[in-house]
Amino acid sequence: MTENTLLQSYSDQPGVWDEMFSQEGVRDHYKNFVGAIQDLSSDEMTHKDEMAKKLFMSQGVTFTVYNSGEGIEKIFPFDIIPRIIMGDEWKRIEAGIKQRLKALNVFLKDIYHHQFIIKDGIVPAKLIYSSPNFLREMTNVNVPFDIYTHIAGVDLIRDYDGEFYVLEDNLRTPSGVSYMLENRSITYRIFPDLLPKNNIKPVKHYPDLLLKNLLALANRQNSDPTVVLLSPGIYNSAYFEHTTLARLMGIELVEGRDLVVDNHHVYMKTTKGLQQVDVIYRRVDDDFIDPLVFRPDSILGVPGIYWAYRKGNVAIVNAMGNGVADDKAVYAHVPDMIRYYLNEEPILKTVPTYQLASPDNQKLVFENMDKMVIKRTNESGGYGMLIGNAATEQEMENFRRAIEADPRSFIAQPIISLSSTPCYINGVLQPRRVDLRPFALYGPDGIDIVPGGLTRVALREGSLVVNSSQGGGSKDTWVVA
Repeated sequence: MTENTLLQSYSDQPGVWDEMFSQEGVRDHYKNFVGAIQDLSSDEMTHKDEMAKKLFMSQGVTFTVYNSGEGIEKIFPFDIIPRIIMGDEWKRIEAGIKQRLKALNVFLKDIYHHQFIIKDGIVPAKLIYSSPNFLREMTNVNVPFDIYTHIAGVDLIRDYDGEFYVLEDNLRTPSGVSYMLENRSITYRIFPDLLPKNNIKPVKHYPDLLLKNLLALANRQNSDPTVVLLSPGIYNSAYFEHTTLARLMGIELVEGRDLVVDNHHVYMKTTKGLQQVDVIYRRVDDDFIDPLVFRPDSILGVPGIYWAYRKGNVAIVNAMGNGVADDKAVYAHVPDMIRYYLNEEPILKTVPTYQLASPDNQKLVFENMDKMVIKRTNESGGYGMLIGNAATEQEMENFRRAIEADPRSFIAQPIISLSSTPCYINGVLQPRRVDLRPFALYGPDGIDIVPGGLTRVALREGSLVVNSSQGGGSKDTWVVA
């Protein structure tokens, strides 16, 4: 296959930033990669594509979709054409995410202790207290090293002008890092010589960094602290990730029934008896973590774990109550937080956001509904969302009614066009929209961000929704050193 036939069929979309092509042709940082694949026949490319699917299948790289009511485990769709980011661009992303996380972390400490940001009129008290994720139980709880956001997945999108914007902050139990690791290992298998030749930064040290940070949180003066990963169990959509991370870190994967609290200490049941646990990397949501304090009907958590945590006898990652900081209605105030707490201008842009509890905003949004994305403030996974230019009149009407009934639960943002990247679909390159979720680890020694992250792809033609639960897939993300 010559360059012409592979790239000939590809046409970028007007008004959309294409990651691989500019008006002058292939972008510089993609030239090595394109040079390496342009001579491959379509049979060879298809063979690589099928090999990737088989590897994902044999390694059980799956996620579960519940919206169909069936709870079906699916192979996570993977596109073999990597997304490549220049080193200089990455440096700016990295600096912007670090700045943002520092401010959000200080915000969480402030909101649960002194509330200076409310007293100084930067963030309205009503916004915080009306957030369903503000946990009064976390008020005046001392968190180890004052770190709330140990693991964050910050979603970035690129607009038609090539500028990166933060779309949202995931500060509770962000998922997707195992797919980032698997994508890289599959790319090594299908393009074995391309990564070293292109001088791509590695991502495989993520589990080691995470384990180092978890061990550093142990309170007991013990040379060998016990760290466990607490999973809701096999029916959770990210269970593959839980098993993968526990295996790569060499720690026990446990469920609520494997842990017990005695005298405000947490113990793991083992064949040799009870073993004290020092640090819990939990993938169970706040509501379910302790049935004695939160939801009494939860069978996923551990009765008494909240008081063990409050007394400092166990560290929990991420801290409880973080949801108030990644509430989509609070998102609009993050640039103000950066200025207020750090006395700096935000490095990364945010998408203009209209909180619909304001009558003026509501009027503006209702008049321009076809140009807006409307989101529920506490839904994730691409659910509870209306994309105006693709919605029917009836869907818009339903949203209007829902907003009028409960305006605090909705925000609106202008539709951002999302950059596109070539994907190998049905034997040809086709443009599909992408976002990027880099993963940041906040430990006692500072913030580490693994170069790259998870590029999610809207595999349906014309779609702007990249979530795996909505038919999205992913691709390997290369950062050029």
